[in-house]
Amino acid sequence: MIGTGTIDPGSSIDWGNTSDDYAKFRPGPPLSFYHKLKALDVGLPGQKILDLGTGTGVLARQFASQGCHVTGTDIAAVQINMAQKLAAEQGLNIDFKVMAAEDSDFPDHSFDVITANQCHLYFDHEKLFPKIKRILKEDGLFMVSHFSWLPLLDKIAEATEQLILKHNPNWTGHSYAGNIPPINVIFQSDFKLKGYFYYDQAIEFSRASWRGRIRASRGIAASLTAEAVKKFDAELDQLLSEIAPETFAVLHRLDAHIMIIK
Repeated sequence: MIGTGTIDPGSSIDWGNTSDDYAKFRPGPPLSFYHKLKALDVGLPGQKILDLGTGTGVLARQFASQGCHVTGTDIAAVQINMAQKLAAEQGLNIDFKVMAAEDSDFPDHSFDVITANQCHLYFDHEKLFPKIKRILKEDGLFMVSHFSWLPLLDKIAEATEQLILKHNPNWTGHSYAGNIPPINVIFQSDFKLKGYFYYDQAIEFSRASWRGRIRASRGIAASLTAEAVKKFDAELDQLLSEIAPETFAVLHRLDAHIMIIK
């Protein structure tokens, strides 16, 4: 994993601090996302899937419910503990491991698909890509995806980002414009594109669930002290009471790139 200080300079990132809110308020992409993945041969019954940076196992649990054989890895032990708990509650059999993506130590040609949702920027690609190329099957797929709100198009997201920056000016994840290239330059030397998609969907929230979603983010609970998170949350509660009804939708852009080894 690359140094987290290079992502938000001056900040240390610990996703384990978000686990409770992450489990409750970050359920992951809607089912429409998985339907589109299936059309590109990701998430088919019987596939062996490795989900890197699995967090609380959002993708891993959905793939397992679709009949896939899933392994999920994450560097944060607290996240893996939560993933195991949630999988057990759903009656799902998933092999979760505390492991940095770059340390992926599996036999050659072990997996049909390797996925990385909302996490590839945290990885050291020079170390990771040779591992992916070794442990993927010859015709295996590497999928990178994102599920992001659109602050330049959505007023609630925009106002929320301004408040995040007030409390954490080191946060660099703001002002996402939603630009989706056919393939990111990071991947071009090692992989070629099989297919990709992106689309927008309005995601429903209550004021309480939006606050939980924002707490479970890199700019807030993953970076700030518990006291600072509490102060931020109180201000977000006040802001939402002024600008948002009790329930509302926030526009998100979902994207996925499915690649094969060159």
